[in-house]
Amino acid sequence: MTTGLWRVRVDGGVRLARGDSDLGPAELLEESLSVASLVADPAEPLQQLEALPAGGPVPGDARILAPLDRQPVWAAGVTFPRSREARREEAADGGDIYDRVYTADRPELFFKAGPGAAVGTGDLLAVRADSEWNVPEPELGILADPRGVPQALVLGNDVSSRAIEGENPLYLQQAKVYDRSCGIGPCLVPTSLAPAWQALRVELVIERGSATLYEDAMDVARIQRAPAELLRWLFAALSFGDGVVLLTGTSLVPPSNVSLRAGDTVTIRAAGLGTLSNKFTSVGAAAPTVSKSDGLAEQ
Repeated sequence: MTTGLWRVRVDGGVRLARGDSDLGPAELLEESLSVASLVADPAEPLQQLEALPAGGPVPGDARILAPLDRQPVWAAGVTFPRSREARREEAADGGDIYDRVYTADRPELFFKAGPGAAVGTGDLLAVRADSEWNVPEPELGILADPRGVPQALVLGNDVSSRAIEGENPLYLQQAKVYDRSCGIGPCLVPTSLAPAWQALRVELVIERGSATLYEDAMDVARIQRAPAELLRWLFAALSFGDGVVLLTGTSLVPPSNVSLRAGDTVTIRAAGLGTLSNKFTSVGAAAPTVSKSDGLAEQ
């Protein structure tokens, strides 16, 4: 049994709870507690999760939310060999920049989701309607406190529009950041309770109806850059007063004949961290047509 910190919606608002990472939230915590308050305390109360006073059982109709409140999500790219190969496959220019960042001192880090934008397990994730090639990217996430110290592990889904990023690397943020593009969950597992990150094996299953489109797993230990190194670069010139989640990259990249679409279900799991499962919808519309009569275009 691995105890995790869950975030749930109950009658009266949003509360934190604790419970087994596989079985779900069981006990509500004191109403005054938030993820931000737990990670901001230099006494590191998140590591004392099992000892925090309870505030009653979690109601059966509670809705599980992403286990973040005021924390943004950032992500690292090209941190596994398979990720580098995939970027080469999609890039119109052959992917030379991805080869260079894979071996460079400075990693690729990018903004993924603002506070409140991440989607929890059981909720809808999305693909962009103006991209014909969309994939999930299952990743190990690290919740760091304002000092940059890892406080918890969590699973993440860095959904990507590969067609958009492959057209031009400068389109990275459009490929990565849009409504419902980031899954985080199911719960935060404090580092004092979680398995060692080097021992984790992350599994991915993509289902369409009753058919399995893709299934694979990755050993996090194969990562090119340790999470502590990635965090040092993230905090080198940025401050996060309420903490931050950093997704550390993926080696699970489906082949080019597999693309997500509305109605698909993606399940990500790891022993000790639980299961992050989401059905997909579509957001946006086909690429917009710009007319000279549009706003500033006519001035």
